[in-house]
Amino acid sequence: MPGRKKFRVALVGTDSLRGKEIKSFLSVKKFPLSHIEFYDVDVDDEYSKLTEFRDEPRVIHHPSGEALEGLDLVFLAGDKETSRVYGPLAAARKFQAIDLSEAFSDQEEIPLVVAGVNDSLLSSRRFPLVANPHPLTIILSSLLHRLIAQFGLEKAVVFALQPVSAFDESGIEELASQSASMLSSAAFKKEVFREQIAFNILSHTEAPDANGFSSGERRVVAEVKRVLGRPDLPLFLSIVQAPVFHTYSVMAYLELRAEADIRGLRDLYREGPLFDLSPATSSCAVSSISVAGKEQIFIGQIKKEENSPCSFWIWTVTDNLTRGSALNALEIARILYDLRPTGGAK
Repeated sequence: MPGRKKFRVALVGTDSLRGKEIKSFLSVKKFPLSHIEFYDVDVDDEYSKLTEFRDEPRVIHHPSGEALEGLDLVFLAGDKETSRVYGPLAAARKFQAIDLSEAFSDQEEIPLVVAGVNDSLLSSRRFPLVANPHPLTIILSSLLHRLIAQFGLEKAVVFALQPVSAFDESGIEELASQSASMLSSAAFKKEVFREQIAFNILSHTEAPDANGFSSGERRVVAEVKRVLGRPDLPLFLSIVQAPVFHTYSVMAYLELRAEADIRGLRDLYREGPLFDLSPATSSCAVSSISVAGKEQIFIGQIKKEENSPCSFWIWTVTDNLTRGSALNALEIARILYDLRPTGGAK
């Protein structure tokens, strides 16, 4: 019986942070890829912009519906405006798309997928467009999914430190330039963040609602509930802006329904290849510096409340561009490929 034909792929948003990660993983991972084209909306003149893929120079083109028509898979890794232009074309132009910009995360008709958690819904029918969630949604859904299945959950209170790369290249550039300016006693600009971000921590970066929460915090909570299929999930989240380039650092306080111990939780997460656990006696082995660029969710410490047999604190650090975005999208792509009929039929 003939096997599945390899995917013909396009990457829109090649030079974005997410685009660079996707391109890197497609280059080194064993993904069933027969052909790939690269696109960026800021390309005006053909052959004016180049990239590299598997040690070969490649041209970055300006995208169009005609150029994407009939392809097997399109990664939308640019900004939200670009995704909103090309994502809706998937059905009419007969390609499947995975959006990494979070432009469609609030649209119920578009599946919001965390690989290994709710990817089974992709087998229900062929979806032209699939949404990659917020990095924190991927991290928290993966963390809570296993825990709920084994022990149940009464409450989850999460405190998350957000990296400046959540604001793409401009956030990284502002932190770097402010840090250099302060060390040399020079003046600096505040364009991405309203307050100084270098050597500082900001309680919020968005306008709060009447109760003090940002739209981003509300959105992550809604996404996690949707991915886990638990609209009544007792999840409470606060995001704080940290002066780090990459990785979300998360301290989660969890009240379980069943009694457990630290060893039981460590064994639970050790079962899955998605997690990396530091030795219980390790001293601060898991941090933004040690985790940046790596592919797993790193669990650095689990603490048990002495007077509450069901209450724990878990410290995790995860790269927002690798596991928190590109790798989840790549795993979704692999699932879409595996769901494809053999013989090359679409």
